[in-house]
Amino acid sequence: MANPLSRRLRTTLFYALRTAFRLTPMPQGTRDRLRERFLDTKGHWVPEGPKGQAPTGDLPRRPYVRSDERAIGYVPYEKGELPDPLPATLVAFYLPQFHTIPENDAWWGKGFTEWRNVTRALPQFEGHDQPKLPGELGFYDLRNVEVMHEQARLAREYGISAFCFYFYWFGGKTLLETPLRNWLNDKTIDLKFCLCWANEKWTRTWDGRGSEILIDQQHSPEDDIAFIEHVAEYLRDPRYLRVDGMPLLLVYRPGVFPDIKSTIERWRAWCRSNGVGGIHIAYVQSFDTADPRHMGFDAAVEFPPLGSNLPSTNDQWRLINPSYGGDILDWRQLPEASQAKQPVGYRQFPGVSPRWDNEARRPGRGRTFVNDLPSRYGTWLRRAIARTRAHAEATPVFINAWNEWAEGAMLEPCAARGHAYLDATRRALNAESAKGHHADVQACVVVHAWYVDAFSEILETLTCWESQLYLVVTAPASIAEQLDDMLKARSVPHELIIVENRGRDILPFLELASRLARRGFDVVLKLHTKKSPHRENGDNWRRELVQLLAGNGRGDAILAAFKQDETLGMVSPHGHLLGLASYPGANMVEAQKIADMAGIGAIPADAKFVSGSMFWVRLNLLATLIELPLRISDFQDESGQIDGTLAHVIERLFAVFVKAAGGHVATTGELLGPSGTIVGAPELYPYADRT
Repeated sequence: MANPLSRRLRTTLFYALRTAFRLTPMPQGTRDRLRERFLDTKGHWVPEGPKGQAPTGDLPRRPYVRSDERAIGYVPYEKGELPDPLPATLVAFYLPQFHTIPENDAWWGKGFTEWRNVTRALPQFEGHDQPKLPGELGFYDLRNVEVMHEQARLAREYGISAFCFYFYWFGGKTLLETPLRNWLNDKTIDLKFCLCWANEKWTRTWDGRGSEILIDQQHSPEDDIAFIEHVAEYLRDPRYLRVDGMPLLLVYRPGVFPDIKSTIERWRAWCRSNGVGGIHIAYVQSFDTADPRHMGFDAAVEFPPLGSNLPSTNDQWRLINPSYGGDILDWRQLPEASQAKQPVGYRQFPGVSPRWDNEARRPGRGRTFVNDLPSRYGTWLRRAIARTRAHAEATPVFINAWNEWAEGAMLEPCAARGHAYLDATRRALNAESAKGHHADVQACVVVHAWYVDAFSEILETLTCWESQLYLVVTAPASIAEQLDDMLKARSVPHELIIVENRGRDILPFLELASRLARRGFDVVLKLHTKKSPHRENGDNWRRELVQLLAGNGRGDAILAAFKQDETLGMVSPHGHLLGLASYPGANMVEAQKIADMAGIGAIPADAKFVSGSMFWVRLNLLATLIELPLRISDFQDESGQIDGTLAHVIERLFAVFVKAAGGHVATTGELLGPSGTIVGAPELYPYADRT
């Protein structure tokens, strides 16, 4: 163990050197090279960040049942439309590490592939979503060309135009080239592709730095020519991605070349002399950030999260592993930093990252980005697409990545969230293409039914509306047939979904909300057959809630308010919007944990909730809640609990999430005046006690 004094001295010296380095004027290219050289040789000098909160002896919030359990926001494969033409060319980086090679057998043990790293990851802090396991494509072997056919099909269907394969060349020796050769030789794989020379050394620490080198680079003028001769066969393929009519070639780390400008001149001359013609050469801004023209490149490619310098949030998280030594960062700052960047004076291809967590590569010491939800990625991607449309020349958007499983950066379907990130990709393309076209608000009613007689009352209220909305009913199998007969007798357009008795009305609604949003519904009226048998006035409670939200023409009037006011996020029954601080029950500790997991932070002291959990809501404002890594097993088995379960916790948080997403909460009284209130309401809330 290092001497604490020497650690403090190193830390002091590091910050002094960093300050001097930042103040010293020098070209950006020189600054990049010096930084890389320091990290290669003195990377251990970089001080450790703050520590997480030590475990207190309590069990982690989530009971671990199985590692491949689906999250409540799981998105299955669904066919969908894409705009024609696509508003942008999306290019996803592609890792070919998922098959065995003799070198990896020797370095890491026989049979090693990247999947071995993926499966060893464990959650290090509460809310840490690990391990990240593959979904429908499984633990594939890239020597099987049918896998690549399936990947290409998925990519096309969800709007990805090309894969950018990492290419590994070490002084005439290639590694992991078999998948790319198979792609080249199988002309029926209908997807464009390009190459990125991952030209850093391979090390045992997976970071390309100077220690424990497994195989090194051998840059030289002769190697430059040998490399371009080798990749020319790929550049000539008709499916190869072109920019400005020329094949696009990427370099991952230009700073490690002795003279990258001369290398590029050799490549261009060879291609002109050997029938390839002009080539478009760009570098990846992973370690280098200088103007690409100064190094001979045509363009640069953004490569988040590399190149970001974000503050650690470790001290905000409760540790599962007391010895955890990694970094926890806020993913939301990546698109914020991208949006705030000043335009550069050179050609730069935008880059986005759906998520990132390399815990699998560095157990207990990984770099994890939290708050990386699919809807947030979709918003960032849409902004990146908008940037490209502002330029006259072709500007592809790069996504990091298609299948970087051990770095937690992938679009491919995963066991927990399914096709959520692919779905967000397709939605971003469609949204950007449809910009400026305002569709009418689409609404539906969701009813969770447990009591048949109460459902009959609710159905009577709903069928008195002037405009009949589509009805979705969730119910246990034991009463499904009765409900279906009642609905058919009234000729109500409906969908009946069988659910298990878990999570009361809350879990079925959360699972359904994601599906409804994908089907184009904007606003939902959430009702349930509440009886609260532990209270004498339980039936009155339900009837009052339903009448205020849907009875006597109120439903049509509330829907009209949503159409008129885009900022209206939630409508509560008058008199039932309570202060959370006054009615916390046994829920506030867990409620704050959920808020922390979502990145909301401290729940405001004046936060409110809808008592009884019936309300109107704009679905997109609940995206953060729906997309949290919560599983069905997180919800307690049903045993008549009246407080303190995860369902009760989330009931307290609906309005908190709506306001955090920018919507405002109104009551029926505020929207409808006297017709939205209860005449003669008592001063004290009659359906719950202050605690």
